[in-house]
Amino acid sequence: MPRYLSIVRIDETTAPPEGPSPLLMERMGELIEEITKAGVMLDTAGLTPHSQGKRVRWEGGELSVTDGPFTESKEVIGGYCITQCKDMDEAVEWTKRFVKVHEEFWTVTCEVREIAEG
Repeated sequence: MPRYLSIVRIDETTAPPEGPSPLLMERMGELIEEITKAGVMLDTAGLTPHSQGKRVRWEGGELSVTDGPFTESKEVIGGYCITQCKDMDEAVEWTKRFVKVHEEFWTVTCEVREIAEG
């Protein structure tokens, strides 16, 4: 059965500075429990703010490392989820449910991609 990576992108201008609310975390926990019981969830996690990250870039034969925050970024990767689903449609359905647990003021975009095997 294929595996899928959902890359969770958040707009930090709409996300509360204190992070997710207790209600959001409760709804997220319930959904993660349901996905896990369904045998679909393989791994998931949120990420620390991009201000704590580093970018490693290879360009023109030169290597550079840049400390966050990355001022040109409005939308950042806030987390990920790896699922094992029968097809892309099922992976997208679970992802739709994930984005809908967020309050209306959040702007969340998930990119769903099949993981290349072999």
